[in-house]
Amino acid sequence: MFDLDKWQEIFETIGKNKLRTFLTGFSVFWGIFMLIILLGSGNGLRNGFEEEFKDDAINSIWVYQGRTTIPYKGMQPGRSIRFTDEDHDALDGRVAGLENVASRLWLDSRDMVYGDKKGNYQLISTHPGQFYAENATMITGRFLNKIDIEERRKVIVLGIPIQQELFPNGNHLGKEIKVGGISFTVIGTFKDNGGDGDNRRGYIPMTVGQMVFDRGRNVHAMSSTIGDATPEESLVIEQKIRERLAALHQFSPEDKRAVWINNTTDQFMQILNVLNAISLFVWIIGIGTIIAGIVGIGNIMMIVVKERTREIGIRKALGATPFSVVSLIIMESIFITSIAGYLGLIAGVFTLETVSGMIEDPGIFQNPSVNLTTASIATLVLIVAGTLAGLVPAIKAASISPIEALREE
Repeated sequence: MFDLDKWQEIFETIGKNKLRTFLTGFSVFWGIFMLIILLGSGNGLRNGFEEEFKDDAINSIWVYQGRTTIPYKGMQPGRSIRFTDEDHDALDGRVAGLENVASRLWLDSRDMVYGDKKGNYQLISTHPGQFYAENATMITGRFLNKIDIEERRKVIVLGIPIQQELFPNGNHLGKEIKVGGISFTVIGTFKDNGGDGDNRRGYIPMTVGQMVFDRGRNVHAMSSTIGDATPEESLVIEQKIRERLAALHQFSPEDKRAVWINNTTDQFMQILNVLNAISLFVWIIGIGTIIAGIVGIGNIMMIVVKERTREIGIRKALGATPFSVVSLIIMESIFITSIAGYLGLIAGVFTLETVSGMIEDPGIFQNPSVNLTTASIATLVLIVAGTLAGLVPAIKAASISPIEALREE
């Protein structure tokens, strides 16, 4: 392996056949490069979709008002379904699998004032369970609780941006702010992974929002977590919700537009299945590219042997052993594939890092990276396969008798 004469001969051969060497190396380089790019792109899509789902708890169900589209019990389609506290009560504790049931009532944007600080932010009245469905994180204080609802306490939980703008000095717990001219006590601040818009809002108890802003018993939407339910179990829970609300509002349980149900568990699994299919497709394409590179190496090494048949015959006539002939060709194959494979790996990783740094708004394509262990193993496999591809013509060359080799034109 470390025979200086052999290495000198290998470099001399490479120098004399620059185009052939380039084509051999490029087939390896391109195979690894494309595999890295494809795997990184697939991971970028997966990261983006997973980031999108961070906003809400993965195992949650959201229910929204809709309009009937199917005639039912003599009633014509087109009826608007409007939720009230009765809908919340029909689900809370009465549908197996639902946890942390909460209603939401959007109260539009309201001026929030503290001293000389003022801003216009979204106001939502809700139940304590909303915290879990939003998958939020408390930064200071606490979220709403059951007593706040029952005693109609005028308390509010603020998103971090609101707290920073109204209370730049950070001293905010227990302070009173004016919301639409009405005083509310700040009991906590939260951070939502959904982005700036979801953080520029304040939450107040449902009963307070309905009473203070004269909304009766109306609510706009409902949410609930569903624990560790599987996708199949979540679909059963979803159907139970639809049936219960259908009985309450007199619409067909088959009418999916009467109420809109967003089942994040089922959606997440569907997206994962698509991403897994994409990953499999990427691997198939990548492996196909590598195989094409291996075939290319094998063909070029066969040409090498053909070109050097007379030389091999002279070597054997002078006493060269079959092993020395095989090792010479194999060493050349290993050297070219190793260098080209490594360069392909570096170029692929560098390209992914460059593209990742250039994306300002990643959306559903985030952090396109590749596992270096996987990439290194793929590179090693290609090098070994390339070596084996060179082994076949090398053995064939070693089996040629000196007389036949010398007769070769």
